[in-house]
Amino acid sequence: MTVDREQVLRSAAALLTRKSTATMDEVAKAAGIGRATLHRHFAGRDALVRALESLGVQEFEAALDAAALDEGSSEQALRRLIAAVEPSAGLLSFLVTENQLFEGDEVNEGWNRLDARVSAFFRRGQERGEIRIDLTPAWLTEALYGLVSTGAWAVQAGRVAGQDFQYMIVELLLVGARRSVEQ
Repeated sequence: MTVDREQVLRSAAALLTRKSTATMDEVAKAAGIGRATLHRHFAGRDALVRALESLGVQEFEAALDAAALDEGSSEQALRRLIAAVEPSAGLLSFLVTENQLFEGDEVNEGWNRLDARVSAFFRRGQERGEIRIDLTPAWLTEALYGLVSTGAWAVQAGRVAGQDFQYMIVELLLVGARRSVEQ
């Protein structure tokens, strides 16, 4: 039987986004394969997480491409980005919590590319006068990642309706939590 590596990764991602402490036995079961088969493809949890990291970076890069961040206003582009990243939000949420991915000399260069692209988007918005300048592009990038991650967790846990995912992230990021006089 041929094992579809991408299907195994997607099954692992689905499980690990719900239960980040899942064992390799649980991952194998979720993927519908035996532990030995899983081990042949991924030598251990670290190898599995690294493969998931590559998938996550690939999916986020695809979302950035699909969002066409250079087109239209910053708000329109951000809305497109959040819509494009929503299907991968759970995986990205899991990856953000995996400290091993961000320690040492072996940090995936993909994260640096993603950070640069998102920061450049926020910088352009600032230069156009569409995004406040008192917050650095690096901070806005981290805030975006944090909101996508927590949004994914909140939807998964049932604390937030899935249909509100995009709205809540865009509104909080662009408007902030400050209540206006008009409300």
